[in-house]
Amino acid sequence: MRKPFVLVLVAALAIGAGGCSRIKQNQGYLVDETLLSSIQPGVDNRDSVAKTLGRPTFSAQFDSGEWYYVTRNTGQFAFVKPKVESQSILIVSFDKGGTVTKVERRGMDQIASISPEKDKTPTLGRSEGLLQELFGNLGSVGSGGFGGPNNTNTGRDGPR
Repeated sequence: MRKPFVLVLVAALAIGAGGCSRIKQNQGYLVDETLLSSIQPGVDNRDSVAKTLGRPTFSAQFDSGEWYYVTRNTGQFAFVKPKVESQSILIVSFDKGGTVTKVERRGMDQIASISPEKDKTPTLGRSEGLLQELFGNLGSVGSGGFGGPNNTNTGRDGPR
C-alpha cells in the first residue's frame, strides 16, 4: 500500500522537476567566423557583403552607411524573466560609393540597463487623485464668470 504511493510521488516530482529545466534561446544573426573574416575593408562592397553574410538585421536609419547584424542569447528557468547571457553586434560600415570601410564587433557593453520607477512614468502637470479629477468641478459650474444670471454687461464678443 505504501510502495505505490511513494512511486506515484517520485514520478510526480520527476515530471515537475522536468518543467524547471533551463530554456536557452538564440535570436538574430548566427555569426560564422570564417565568413566574417572574409570581409575585407577597401575590397568588398554592399553586394559582396550581402552575398557573404546575408541581409542585415537592420541598417542605419538616415543613411545606408552602416549595416548591423545582431545576435542575442538568452536563458531562463520555467517562469522566470529571461536574462541575456551573451550579445554580439557586428557593424559593417560603407563609404558613399558602397565600399566597406570597417568591420567592428561590439558585445555586452552595449546593453543599456533601464529601471522604471515603480511602474509609473513621472509626468509634468497636476497630480490629482481620481476622485478629485471626477468631482473637482462640483460647485464651480455657473458661479461667477461670464454668462451667469447676474452678469448682463457682456456682449456677443465678450465683455464691453
